[in-house]
Amino acid sequence: MAEQSPALDNLLNESRTFPPSEEFSAQANATAELYDEANADRDAFWAKQAERLHWETKWSQVLDWSGAPFAKWFVGGKLNVAYNCVDRHVDEGHGEQIAIHWVGEPGDTRDLTYADLKREVSKAANALASLGLRAGDVVAIQLQMVPEAIIAMLACARLGVLHSVVFGGFSPTALRARVDDAAAKVVITSDGQYRRGKAAPMKTNVDEALEGAESVQKVLVVRRTGSDLTDEVPWTDGRDLWWHELVDDQSEEHTPEAFDSEHPLYILYTSGTTGKPKGILHTSGGYLTQAAYTHNVVFDHKPGKDVYWCTADIGWVTGHSYIVYGPLANRATQVVYEGTPNTPHEGRHWEIVQKYKVSIYYTAPTLIRTFMKWGKEIPESYDLSSLRVLGSVGEPINPEAWIWYRENIGAGKAPIVDTWWQTETGAIMISPLPGVTSAKPGSAQRALPGISAKVVDDQAQEVGNGGGGYLVLDQPWPSMLRGVWGDEQRFRDTYWSRFADQGFYFAGDGAKYDNDGDVWLLGRVDDVMNISGHRISTTEVESALVSHPTVAEAAVVGAADPTTGQGIVAFVILRGNAKDGGDEAVQELRNHVAKEIGPIAKPRQIMVVPELPKTRSGKIMRRLLRDVAENREVGDVTTLADSSVMDLISSGLGSGKGEE
Repeated sequence: MAEQSPALDNLLNESRTFPPSEEFSAQANATAELYDEANADRDAFWAKQAERLHWETKWSQVLDWSGAPFAKWFVGGKLNVAYNCVDRHVDEGHGEQIAIHWVGEPGDTRDLTYADLKREVSKAANALASLGLRAGDVVAIQLQMVPEAIIAMLACARLGVLHSVVFGGFSPTALRARVDDAAAKVVITSDGQYRRGKAAPMKTNVDEALEGAESVQKVLVVRRTGSDLTDEVPWTDGRDLWWHELVDDQSEEHTPEAFDSEHPLYILYTSGTTGKPKGILHTSGGYLTQAAYTHNVVFDHKPGKDVYWCTADIGWVTGHSYIVYGPLANRATQVVYEGTPNTPHEGRHWEIVQKYKVSIYYTAPTLIRTFMKWGKEIPESYDLSSLRVLGSVGEPINPEAWIWYRENIGAGKAPIVDTWWQTETGAIMISPLPGVTSAKPGSAQRALPGISAKVVDDQAQEVGNGGGGYLVLDQPWPSMLRGVWGDEQRFRDTYWSRFADQGFYFAGDGAKYDNDGDVWLLGRVDDVMNISGHRISTTEVESALVSHPTVAEAAVVGAADPTTGQGIVAFVILRGNAKDGGDEAVQELRNHVAKEIGPIAKPRQIMVVPELPKTRSGKIMRRLLRDVAENREVGDVTTLADSSVMDLISSGLGSGKGEE
């Protein structure tokens, strides 16, 4: 077999570009000068961004990197994160502005102004303090997308209490691991949640999780589903409290305390495919500075004018940074939606956009491809003319999905910001700037002003234009993680050991530069296939497949092959208008990939499937597909949104259909 090349092969080329309109550029928050300003003096640049916030005490030093890889930003500065997100807008006369248009899955709605939010957060903070919580304690929150979830997070931030939000769909085992690791004293949950038109219990799972949990003193329960639940809500007297009974009678007055810039704000656990979840720690001043700055320049947000909607769940970092902290610090009016995108019908998102005149819409590529699968006729029947900026987050977006998004959701003119960042980075790191960047379908393009990123080879040398390799961050940034909770060695090993001599941060993503020097994300380096000595990214082959008019979504894995080392096995979902996916259609797809990328990337096998295995955040679980492709027993499926998907795939693959 040929010797393995040191970096990733760059196979796909994208030549289409979409410059911003003169009209958009003229009003944009960001200008090209921001890059020059940041390059000239990084510290001064970040100090200017921090000054957009309210500080009780100004910092004495912008960055202390002497304890690398542990950074200190805005050293000596003091602020209260919740005050910055709520009270200051009321103090400045914007109390009557809507902060949240909340839409429940069954169709109930609530509008909260900034004055309402201040009142509710103050009462919740008094309630939590009455339970004996003090700065530095930890509260675990497992709630669906209800206003109380955001109120609880802000109440914790107000008190200097850390929150650890656990996605509402996670199992009792996953919740317990996170409660124990952080030694949470209080857990906040709900009686039940609505999913696809049905009320499902939540408190029951939480009780199962907390059996024998030594750190937990109180469980606070939001009443959401009430009598819609068939079973009674289990209750432990002396431990369990109804949210409304504890919070409603509290004083509406609460004076927030200013905390050190490096005071811990929250822990968020990343669930790796194997091993114990990592508790990513974020602190206050630097995190809020970068979340607010990026929300302002990447989405071109205009306070009091735009209606913003990030479709993420608060259980993920996107919900923390771009539903709670960034938008509220910038006085956004935003939509928060409780339910699934196809309940009660597949036009639900566009119905909400039309009703609230949403102007900025931020979602995941997996959902965009789902919309593609459902057909453009659905968005066509709604008025989406209010949309002026579209965003993408969570994984690389393939060019065809990008084009579909622009044409069918953005009326062929809305700029798309394809954002790269991670739980660990805290905020967006690489993204086009609308009004500045000529956008390229599928490329995150370049690091934002104030951020430094490089694509390097095994020897940590930057690759040239057209080259692929490892994406590293070679300078500290304000919203960077401050460690793995309780495990300093794991923090060093996971993120800093690969390029320890250079001091580069590396979290496992592959990337390439195109001929213009723009960055293209290629997914996890674990998802790189070695085909006859060529290191090929699964992302590129998936993009080639989805560029075919019959394919809605694709997942690609490398499976052991006696001749080539690995063979490419593809799993595809066809669009609604496609044929049956017989041998002829499969052969056409194999040839299409060879034409788009080259014969080296021609899949050995293509399997037409009804669904793909995805986590609840929408990421494709390729390790499970690898198990199927190599005829192994399928591994742990507990993190899947729907574990029955694997049975469907396995039974279909057994027929061998789609092989050469």
